[in-house]
Amino acid sequence: MLGEQIYEHKGKIIGQRVLDATREIGLPKIETTFSATAKLKGTIDITDIGTYWSIVKPGGVLYGEGQGVYTTKDGSGEMATWTAQGVGRFTVRGVVSFRGSLFFRTNSTAKVSFLNNLVGVFEYEVDEQGNTTAKVWEWK
Repeated sequence: MLGEQIYEHKGKIIGQRVLDATREIGLPKIETTFSATAKLKGTIDITDIGTYWSIVKPGGVLYGEGQGVYTTKDGSGEMATWTAQGVGRFTVRGVVSFRGSLFFRTNSTAKVSFLNNLVGVFEYEVDEQGNTTAKVWEWK
């Protein structure tokens, strides 16, 4: 069951590189890194840094996997890590849109402790200028 929205971010692509241009003809594997400011549960300010790779499958469908870390901005040093898998597509004007699942882990016993072993579903988009937006909902 889809639960409450627990996360929202606005960020920017900060790097890209080609991991494998020879995989299959015309289907390179590209790595993308982003940095974002975000809120957990609407009140916890965090920074999200993530890296994912993606490939274009036949028919123009994207498949990707990623990983990243959330850090709180309040100086408490709390962190949570995530891994993700998703599928995406190219939309109008160069926008890339992904949907998928996230798996969280943390040793925190305070603000971000609710993320430990939580599974989420996400929407993630990148516009033609490299700006990113994302939302995550808990999957109960």
